[in-house]
Amino acid sequence: MRRQVSTKGQGKQRFKFVGETVAELRKVVWPTRQEATYLTTIVIVVTVAVAMTLWVVDLGFSELMNVILLR
Repeated sequence: MRRQVSTKGQGKQRFKFVGETVAELRKVVWPTRQEATYLTTIVIVVTVAVAMTLWVVDLGFSELMNVILLR
């Protein structure tokens, strides 16, 4: 048995969604160029620091496994 899917009003719902999205984007307080640059720099620095920390830990575990397994 087939069910009829109603398509009435879907076009209106899509336009309503787009309108609401635009209205919400106008409420956003966007950062200045200086704030965006500063925050981007922080993200890059933290990412590099975490990557280096994980690299050192991985290197340590690798050496530990070599010592244990290859006595």
